[in-house]
Amino acid sequence: MKRCQILKSVVLASASPRRKELLKQCGVRLNIDPSHTDETTQLIRPSAIVKELAQRKARSVAQGYQRGIVIGADTIVVYRNEIIGKPLDRRDAFRILSKLNGTCHRVYTGIAIIDTVKKIMKVDYDVSTVYLRRLSAQELTGFAGKHMDKAGAYAVQEAEDRFVERIEGDYYNVVGLPLVKLNKMLKGMGYCLPQVPKALPVL
Repeated sequence: MKRCQILKSVVLASASPRRKELLKQCGVRLNIDPSHTDETTQLIRPSAIVKELAQRKARSVAQGYQRGIVIGADTIVVYRNEIIGKPLDRRDAFRILSKLNGTCHRVYTGIAIIDTVKKIMKVDYDVSTVYLRRLSAQELTGFAGKHMDKAGAYAVQEAEDRFVERIEGDYYNVVGLPLVKLNKMLKGMGYCLPQVPKALPVL
């Protein structure tokens, strides 16, 4: 089996602190260069949407680099065929949490990797199913507004919130970057992450 080259550094086309932290846990040096590309789309299928937007982000940033591995990503929450975005305000956060309360939904993350030296790109996606506990209206009120920067208005990595009951699929996909899928894609390009941290179970 052909050995892969250990990836020492990447350009992350995202300002997400979660993706930044995940890649740091993998042992790679980061150059954070957020994409400001248009994220509107006429696509309907969630998998197609996240792949298209991840590709746009990676392409827009890769134009500024002659050497390097550029990673773009996009994550969406889908509940009963409806895309759930980030809350507009605290009231909207309560509305979103009430809708998701005690249900299950899917989280899709698209990944695009561009090798600016080899001039090659790989695009793929991962999906996880998230089961949520049923909280009281009082608990939802206290919870609303804590995660205004996250689609779905909750954060799986915040253990004290206890909103997430269990996850089917890659835990890190729900955080914002499926590390197993990412490493598999990199290996297809001749690279691999120094390490892939083991996800803590959500109980």
